[in-house]
Amino acid sequence: MTRSPRRDLYAVGAAALLVVVAVLVGRHIQDTRHVLYVHWPPLLARWDPHVGPGTPAAVLLAVAGVAYGPSLAARLTWPALLTTAWAAAAAWILSLALVDGWHRGVAGRLTTREEYLRVIGRFHDVPATLRDFTHHIVAGTPDPWPAHVAGHPPAATLTFVLLDRVGLRGGGWAGMWCVLTGATACVAVLVAVRALADETLARRAAPFLVLTPAAVWFGVSADGWFAAVAAWTVALLALAVTRRSPALAAASGLLLGLTCYLSYGLTLVALPLLAVLLLGRDGVRARPVLLAALLAGLAVVPVAFTLAGFDWWTAYHLLVTRYFQGVGGRRPYGYWVWANLACTVLITGPATVAGLRRASVALARAKGAGGPRRTAPTRLALLVCAALLALLIADLSGMSKAETERIWLPFAMWLLPACAYLPRPRAWLIAQTALALLLNHLLLTGW
Repeated sequence: MTRSPRRDLYAVGAAALLVVVAVLVGRHIQDTRHVLYVHWPPLLARWDPHVGPGTPAAVLLAVAGVAYGPSLAARLTWPALLTTAWAAAAAWILSLALVDGWHRGVAGRLTTREEYLRVIGRFHDVPATLRDFTHHIVAGTPDPWPAHVAGHPPAATLTFVLLDRVGLRGGGWAGMWCVLTGATACVAVLVAVRALADETLARRAAPFLVLTPAAVWFGVSADGWFAAVAAWTVALLALAVTRRSPALAAASGLLLGLTCYLSYGLTLVALPLLAVLLLGRDGVRARPVLLAALLAGLAVVPVAFTLAGFDWWTAYHLLVTRYFQGVGGRRPYGYWVWANLACTVLITGPATVAGLRRASVALARAKGAGGPRRTAPTRLALLVCAALLALLIADLSGMSKAETERIWLPFAMWLLPACAYLPRPRAWLIAQTALALLLNHLLLTGW
């Protein structure tokens, strides 16, 4: 065994130990103090070994992905690879969701007490509801919004209002919207990696982006939709700076504005965007209009919502109050600040842990060797580490104390390309898919 693979295994072992400690310490805290408010810490889940209608498909997809994924990713034409990656990711997410059955796994996910579909009827007059939105965020106000509605800017809920208005009503359509759009996140990451690093690395990362353990939480969660919008924001900016296209920069800005009105925490996507601007600074210097186009696109959504009467900053400060009124104010920061990292390990899998170790090495070696633009691996490492930094800031903020694993999806997608550094991809894919299958069949996850 060579030195690097051995160090990969050391990193994975340390991550596994972190997960075990988080489980044992979390179990002790919950049993003695009852302040974690989760049944199977550090995950919001409960022990429930089960199989379901999605089990055969999930196992088949895992076997096929391990056997043929790396070779297909290497030889398909680029457009065919992107199409196949989206279809396979959607199938993987849906099959895992269907392990819990159609209603419990898909159609019922967004119809529970705290979810978006419970308030569709309150948006019959959208402009009036937007003007009044902040008056119902804090608990104790008349008709307070359910937790997920209160916890996000109104574009999150408006997504499902608009689906309802065009006739795609109910939890089934809403769930499938999240599955099909969420699956495009892997395509966006591939596009960005190819533009900023190179196509070889993107192709090597493709099977890991498709067969990610994060698919357990992509299906079915609105955060899958949020993750896709955030991912395309970064991908379009990557294309804009490499192709020097103001139109693509404006489109990226437009999606960035939408991202910030889907989730307050996704303002942190600014860090991967800054990494893109750094990596593509030659294009920005050659065409400064790219920045003007980006800012012009960024202004559209905030201006529209502000003119409609919604104040983002006021809503955010009220959300902080609502957060600490609930279990967020009672969950111990001293546990979750490191247990959230254990959650991230479970979401992204052992291959990502090993890949991040290699990414950090690549970035360290780039110092004094021409900087992160020197080689494709170091450019990829900069992008991945920017996403990791965003995740760490979100963790340290204290606003992510077991907000459930789904909130890490937008950042997790940008950690997965680190798997492109790994030798013997099939062995690592086995570990990734086995983790996803075990999590989904042994635990009943929720939010």
